Amino acid sequence: MSTWDQLNNMQVDVLKEIGNIGAGHAATSLAHLLQKPIQMKVPDVRLVSFDEIAERVGGAEHVIVATVLTIQGDVTGYMFFILHQEKAEKLIRNLFSPEASDLLNDLHLSAIQEVGNILCGSYLSALADLTGLNIQPSVPEVAIDMAAAILSYGLLEVGKVGNDALVIDACFYDQSGQDPIEGHFFLLPDPDSFSRLFQALGVTEHDKRD
Repeated sequence: MSTWDQLNNMQVDVLKEIGNIGAGHAATSLAHLLQKPIQMKVPDVRLVSFDEIAERVGGAEHVIVATVLTIQGDVTGYMFFILHQEKAEKLIRNLFSPEASDLLNDLHLSAIQEVGNILCGSYLSALADLTGLNIQPSVPEVAIDMAAAILSYGLLEVGKVGNDALVIDACFYDQSGQDPIEGHFFLLPDPDSFSRLFQALGVTEHDKRD
């Protein structure tokens, strides 16, 4: 049984609440970037095995756009923010113009990298504020490729000590509420870091699943 298998409903609820807090921070920053009101929801938080991660984003050969960063400090690991290609293109049109062409060129990928940096940074900042831990994200990288190629970046390292990841589904939309943009966060801390997070939150290993 991996460290992640020991999570109970209370612990998942804590992570979901942190996700909601991070979403609120992210929505404010994203609204400033887009220069229009933005709301963001976290409809689902769950643990998935490494084998399931690619399936969550459409399959190993599905083309995705991902912002990837490493986590350093008291918590170490990786974090991904992933968009399906069509959602990334919609985001580009929101950032630039509905008539934007040559989508996902270097300029557009740089803009997605900044959005991913804001969103991942907001979540990690919420974690740091609530735990009092030093959590430092690296400068992000952005990539467009098949899911298997991108996800292997972090899985090769974290997979040496763990078997699962935390997925945080995110949905952000403007005032119209129409055609929201859905994305996925994948948080892959090493198991020791994961235990450290819960200890800092006051959720102990005594609260395991029955």
